[in-house]
Amino acid sequence: MKKIVLLFLALLPSLALTQEKAYGDGEWFKFRVHYGFVTAGYATLEVDETKLEGKEVFHVKGEGRTVGLSKVFFNVEDYYQSYIDKEKDIPHRFIRKIDEGGHTKDIQIDFDHSTGIAHINNKKHKKREAVSFPKEAQDMVSAFYYLRNNLDATTIEKGDTIDMDMFFDKENYKFRLKFLGREILNTKFGKVPCLVFRPYVQAGRVFKEKESLTVWVTDDDNKMPMLIKADLAVGSLKASLSEFKGLQHSFKILVE
Repeated sequence: MKKIVLLFLALLPSLALTQEKAYGDGEWFKFRVHYGFVTAGYATLEVDETKLEGKEVFHVKGEGRTVGLSKVFFNVEDYYQSYIDKEKDIPHRFIRKIDEGGHTKDIQIDFDHSTGIAHINNKKHKKREAVSFPKEAQDMVSAFYYLRNNLDATTIEKGDTIDMDMFFDKENYKFRLKFLGREILNTKFGKVPCLVFRPYVQAGRVFKEKESLTVWVTDDDNKMPMLIKADLAVGSLKASLSEFKGLQHSFKILVE
């Protein structure tokens, strides 16, 4: 038995290097967006394996839309796509096509990591631009998947912050994420151990202040989003995970 334990300890470094990614082909999430008990809309996130200009990538597709009376008062149809390098966890292409109460955007960004230039195609205004970006910058979708793969939950401590470069529309931003601690979250699936984070956002048109957003992700190898709470300029809303499939790892639920 002692020899088996010693052998296991000796293999740990190599096991860590070959650890599977937090997500993979076929992963799918569905979220219910709600004000209290009132459902305002639904959002989905889906991952597929594909190739982009010969590169092996994960194609992440996000969609959000309002339903019912919310659609009558403020219609939202948002579509996001990110093509993420399977090995380097960096985005090669980002697509944002949105209609939020008549406020529309239709933008495609192609990242050239060899030159550090982002090629922006604003399809709505028929305008093309080239803007430089920092090394290994993320887009607003790939940032979440990068953190799922690279966050070490075994060493993070309450109050720790994580910084990364993000490229959004045609500008560079410094994105910061603060770890608030661990919490047992009551969900429709049962009691789920979660890591709680606060992404710092821009205060203004949508959010009350920069600390208006809180995110709960599973404290397991999936780091699956369970709940997002946002304090908005008018009221607050939540997005709760309602369905999922295609997880790469076991889903940790506490059994009483």
